[in-house]
Amino acid sequence: MAEQGLVLESGVAAAIQRHGKDTYPDECCGALIGAAGRVQHASALPNTTEEGARRRFLVRPSDYRQAEAEASRLKGELLGFYHSHPDAPARPSQYDLDHAWPSFWYVIVSVQQGEPAQMTVWRLAEDRSRFNEERLDGDTGRLNAEGAEITSRFSP
Repeated sequence: MAEQGLVLESGVAAAIQRHGKDTYPDECCGALIGAAGRVQHASALPNTTEEGARRRFLVRPSDYRQAEAEASRLKGELLGFYHSHPDAPARPSQYDLDHAWPSFWYVIVSVQQGEPAQMTVWRLAEDRSRFNEERLDGDTGRLNAEGAEITSRFSP
């Protein structure tokens, strides 16, 4: 794991987890907006894949432009993307690797039987051959069974 990682500011993890829970059993996806390795906003994007949203997500060029515009409006930058893995581990798939862009952070939340579970963050290796797991810090904002935010801190 890297010395420096990605920090999720207050409420960001909870927003990602809620999105994953709301779209279950399909994958959710969204943009990570902030600056200097600190995510201040998670912006939900539509999952418009035609390959089956249960196991795939797609960020279309128009969605990418929307995320860039949202980052500008918030006076931040597009740091990366998040998505969920329904009933699967929070580890990148071969499909994720094949469709990743260099320099972005990739947050994956596992959603097990409709409930958010482990959350991890990854970066594409320079040679694009693999992902490297990075350190994820911040407020987990885990949800309880009623969907209310439970505030706690985490660090791997």
